[in-house]
Amino acid sequence: MNLQIARGVFLLASLALATVAVAAWDEPQAGVLRAEAGQGLCPFPRVQKSDTDPVIQPGHNMLLLMFGLTQGLRSGA
Repeated sequence: MNLQIARGVFLLASLALATVAVAAWDEPQAGVLRAEAGQGLCPFPRVQKSDTDPVIQPGHNMLLLMFGLTQGLRSGA
């Protein structure tokens, strides 16, 4: 009798887990981008870039890391 009870509890638990998984399943649906307020353009963030942005130079540590990663990929093949 205990084995039948255990099977029943296992069956109920698995059905409950499957129900929760189906309820939590969320896939984004295909959608069309629409213009806001009739602008006719896709919305972009309202962040303005200044003309005096500093030029970003890679640091020596980053170059060393990239060189080490490429050498590691070559030796692993």
